[in-house]
Amino acid sequence: MKKDSRIYVAGHLGLAGSALVRSLERHGFNNFVFRSQAELDLRNTAATNAFFAAERPEYVFLAAAKVGGIQANNTYPADFIRDNLQIQTNVIDAAGRNGVKRLLFLGSSCIYPRDCPQPIREEYLLTGPLEATNRPYALAKIAGIEMCWSYNRQYGTRFLAAMPTNMYGPGDNYDLETSHVLTALIRKIYEAKRAGRSKVVVWGTGKPLREFLFSNDFADACVHLMTLDDQTYGTLLSESFPPLINVGYGNDVTIRELAETICKVLGFTGSLVFDASKPDGTPRKLMDSSRLRALGWQPKIDLETGIRLAFEAAKPILDRNMDATEQ
Repeated sequence: MKKDSRIYVAGHLGLAGSALVRSLERHGFNNFVFRSQAELDLRNTAATNAFFAAERPEYVFLAAAKVGGIQANNTYPADFIRDNLQIQTNVIDAAGRNGVKRLLFLGSSCIYPRDCPQPIREEYLLTGPLEATNRPYALAKIAGIEMCWSYNRQYGTRFLAAMPTNMYGPGDNYDLETSHVLTALIRKIYEAKRAGRSKVVVWGTGKPLREFLFSNDFADACVHLMTLDDQTYGTLLSESFPPLINVGYGNDVTIRELAETICKVLGFTGSLVFDASKPDGTPRKLMDSSRLRALGWQPKIDLETGIRLAFEAAKPILDRNMDATEQ
């Protein structure tokens, strides 16, 4: 990408998309095209095609998606598979039809089998059953990877899929019904501290292991991939293997350790109670990101620092919501 290349970030207001915009701006890119969901519904094929034909982006970051935690995935499985299939199908096809030079499709570590060998390598894709609680979402993302690969083989496109581990940061979702574990715990623990409560209930046993990556680090990894020289970028695209690369932090923690770290950062001194009647999800999801690291990228923000930055960004919103509830 050149500094004045026309760049479309789909989902630019979300967690990943907003981090991508910040990273691109830090790297000196300045020619963006944006559309909010209200302005362009990417589930609408005709509208998506018209947008690409009119705006002609050269590079596309496909960060738009319907996302959520275990409860949201369990409650709205049809919405998750339908909306994500529609969004990615429309964007990838329109990009192929309109001469996009490179597209980066953002997926999720849940594409890999539930009981995957650890750490998870890219070649473990489709080698075992998926985790039941997020199978519809995972299948949609797997279809997106396959679509990128198929378009590359049939049409000569240069589309790549990046699979992040659990991501968090500014602009994240703190709704207890639809959020992921880290943000849900930040909200629960902060509300308990502010209300003077002595305990916080955490879903599950606390034993599952999870890897967490700050959104700025993930965005920098994406920009790093999209700015590789043509020869190096081409090594990630193969007719014999999906155009897939992992993006992870490099180590994981238990949900109990995560909750304890959040308590430390937020200054909550009460107790944690684990509700084993709630689902744990996949036992462990540690990504092997050695391919990406070999290309020169390294994460910079450790978990405790990242939690502090995420909380500082979210605190004004959490305070407003709690003030409104108390009135």
